[in-house]
Amino acid sequence: MSQAPLSLSLLALVLAAIAVDLLVGDPSRLPHPVVVMGRVIARLERAWNHGSAAARRARGVLLTAMVVLGVYALAWGLLALLGRLDPWLAMAAELWLLATTLAIKGLRDAARAVASPLGRGDLPGARRALAMIVGRDTAALDEGEISRGAVETVAENTVDGITAPLFWALLGGAPLALAYKAVNTLDSMVGYRNARHADFGWASARLDDLANWLPARLTALALWLGARGLPGHWRHRGALAATRREAPRHPSPNAGWPEAMVARLLGVQLGGVNHYGGEPSRRALLGEPLKALGAAHIGRAVRLMHGGWSAFLLLMLPAVLVREWLA
Repeated sequence: MSQAPLSLSLLALVLAAIAVDLLVGDPSRLPHPVVVMGRVIARLERAWNHGSAAARRARGVLLTAMVVLGVYALAWGLLALLGRLDPWLAMAAELWLLATTLAIKGLRDAARAVASPLGRGDLPGARRALAMIVGRDTAALDEGEISRGAVETVAENTVDGITAPLFWALLGGAPLALAYKAVNTLDSMVGYRNARHADFGWASARLDDLANWLPARLTALALWLGARGLPGHWRHRGALAATRREAPRHPSPNAGWPEAMVARLLGVQLGGVNHYGGEPSRRALLGEPLKALGAAHIGRAVRLMHGGWSAFLLLMLPAVLVREWLA
């Protein structure tokens, strides 16, 4: 590695990883660590998720510990080995690993894939694109509900796919960022409150809540700060207070923070009734319906996303400086 302090070198690597993600995203030809994690989790879930509730919960705790600690140890060991062979090779490997934890380009492209047909009046095309990024039923959604689904996805995944990985990367490099992605992947696969996963996925869901607790709240603040630097009229007055008031209404302890802030900044209302497999699920209303949701709000949410992660980096600078001082 270079002679610069470790934290500054890490900051430079994180910035380079952001650039790589923005330019190339996740090329399908390259192996992706999250895909490997998913395969391991799926195999262990099939083998271990049976028996009594207590047994399933115990195995779920073991699964969570094994996957998260295993991912961290493998990443740390790989970088340590490469560092002994060639520091530049280790730096290149860490850069690639960091880039795989980010989804800035992927989230932007997924949102545009919904907004583009929706803007042309192609509701079937927009529904198909939305179905690729949400779990709710999309076959009967109108323009407003399609737009709501896309805006909510951009808001929530600003944390999961961008700011939370940045948070953990700036604290502990690629090993800690990948460990976070392991937590996030576990939650997305087994962290459901249904009959099959309520016990087995209990530890995964609680650890995901913990790992996202501070990043989600910092992201809401960063979205508010970042919007100030964006062109156009953004509704800042009362947005912080309203977000603090409304975010706890969301069923997730963390997702409500970016969603409530985005709703307030856009002047729209998020939440309402979603259907999953034909069954209704009511979510708390966030924001105020000052404007009817439409395709244009998806693009505005993406601009807020970019302003948010940029401001988030500035908010993390004190932690980076403390890390340098302690190194």
